[in-house]
Amino acid sequence: MVELLAKGKKGMTAALDLMLICAVALLVFDVVWGVFTRYVVGEQAKWTEELARFLLIWVALLGGAVAFGTKGHLGVDYFVGKFHPDLRKPMEVLVHLVVLFFAAAVFLYGGCRVVSDALAMEQTTPALGWKMGHVYLALPVSGLFMVLYTVENLVETLSGRGEGA
Repeated sequence: MVELLAKGKKGMTAALDLMLICAVALLVFDVVWGVFTRYVVGEQAKWTEELARFLLIWVALLGGAVAFGTKGHLGVDYFVGKFHPDLRKPMEVLVHLVVLFFAAAVFLYGGCRVVSDALAMEQTTPALGWKMGHVYLALPVSGLFMVLYTVENLVETLSGRGEGA
């Protein structure tokens, strides 16, 4: 079962990496276009700043999810490694449970509530005219990936294949 989870995690990470690469490339193009229109054309395209902000939100949240999945989140994984080897596995389990609760409660549940409230209020963005609920989808989507990654990491740790094992 652990091998199947690891294979799914590898595919999910590859897909997220590709999405993040595309989003960062679009972000770079958007910012360059905004600078070009401001200094060469004389008036910045109104949508560039807004799009850059929304892309940055998505890149940061999805990138954070990938960091949890690849055990590269500095604030979590680094400090677990500082414990005595006998305490690492219990601390890893505790950290995974805390992250799982936070990701499920704040990102997944809270994010779904924010999205539904924004869609119900029919909020739109000023320059692009997008529904804000679609922008806020970054919260539950990244929360879902964090939950999936954390469950996989927890199973890996409990099966003895984690770093603290």
